[in-house]
Amino acid sequence: MATEHVVVVGAGQMGSGIAQVALQAGLRVTLVDVSKDGLAKGADRIRAGLKKLADKGKLDEARLQAAYANLATAERATEVQGVDFAVEAVTENEELKRRIFVELDGVVKPGGIIATNTSSISITRIAAATKRPENVIGMHFMNPVPIMQLVEIIRGAATSESTYQTTRALAEKMGKTTVVSKDFPGFIVNRILIPMLNEACFALMEGVGSVEDIDTAMKLGTNQPMGPLQLADFIGLDTVLYIAEVLHKGLGDDKYRPSPLLRQYVDAGWYGKKSGRGFYTY
Repeated sequence: MATEHVVVVGAGQMGSGIAQVALQAGLRVTLVDVSKDGLAKGADRIRAGLKKLADKGKLDEARLQAAYANLATAERATEVQGVDFAVEAVTENEELKRRIFVELDGVVKPGGIIATNTSSISITRIAAATKRPENVIGMHFMNPVPIMQLVEIIRGAATSESTYQTTRALAEKMGKTTVVSKDFPGFIVNRILIPMLNEACFALMEGVGSVEDIDTAMKLGTNQPMGPLQLADFIGLDTVLYIAEVLHKGLGDDKYRPSPLLRQYVDAGWYGKKSGRGFYTY
């Protein structure tokens, strides 16, 4: 089935970024969010991102206007019809995602695909909420979506080969490079990344080094563009903690145990850049 109409559920930074790259690929996109204000901000963010590309000469005027025209919004997925492909990009809450997948099951065409942008939750469990588990897949974009090249594709236990091939083709049409992961906690990227960020929290808690020294050491010593504590702030410490908990519970190994300092910061509401304070002040 050719993909022409994509629904993206969740108008936050991730959802609007996914919608933008789909529009750049010439697809029709409906952005869905229950918050009217969030939906308006998401649409504005998309249009601003497209205009920025046009100003840089990376998108000609005809494609810019076509992308504008191809963007629609809705406050509920049930308002949308004729959907070939849906991408859920809401917060990392399994119960919420399963509810959304039940809704999407009713609006996506027979044979159409429902993907989740989850960074850690089991695709197999999410798929079980639908009547088409063979058409459910993980499509984990990296943040910020318009810039980062990777899409991590995760096949659930029931995901069909045709679902995988269609998803890979769509990601490549969006200009992305894909990798495939089995459906294990954290997949590939976060299975490796989150323990590193968590270990940096332990190092800080134990007084191995200051925030600045830990980040500088990792940037200059391992050629990373951003230190682990600053990266954790940018991801959101609440998100880092949630994924660490998923790894710890799902894999049952104490090496994934979340740092008490990380948990304390989250309890204090110090989520990082989005809240104005984390390991750094913004």
